[in-house]
Amino acid sequence: MVQLDFSKGNGLLPAVVQEHETGKVLMVAYINEASWKKTLETGEAHYWSRSRQELWHKGGTSGHVQKIKAIFIDCDNDTVLFQVEQVGGAACHTGYDTCFHKKIEEDGQVSIVGNKIFDPEKVYKK
Repeated sequence: MVQLDFSKGNGLLPAVVQEHETGKVLMVAYINEASWKKTLETGEAHYWSRSRQELWHKGGTSGHVQKIKAIFIDCDNDTVLFQVEQVGGAACHTGYDTCFHKKIEEDGQVSIVGNKIFDPEKVYKK
């Protein structure tokens, strides 16, 4: 089994998340050793929440879990690419299909290019 280099980034490594079927980039998050092991153990994506300072099971609250279909590791063993099945169609906590739903246009304006799948106030009860 490959050993990821968690000595870089103060124990956190970037995880690029891509929809397995389409190749669409859904999000970028961070993993630590605990979330890496939990992901391998369960077959669903787990991350380290930098804001909450805790292990985070993606979709644990919303039900929009990420089922791991393939994992790729970069040449330095310090970044992972998770190819996932995004259950429920939404990866972003703001309700969009992808966290990358804002596009900078040539005039510098921002346009929304993603699909809003759910209302986060209803899902997260905030």
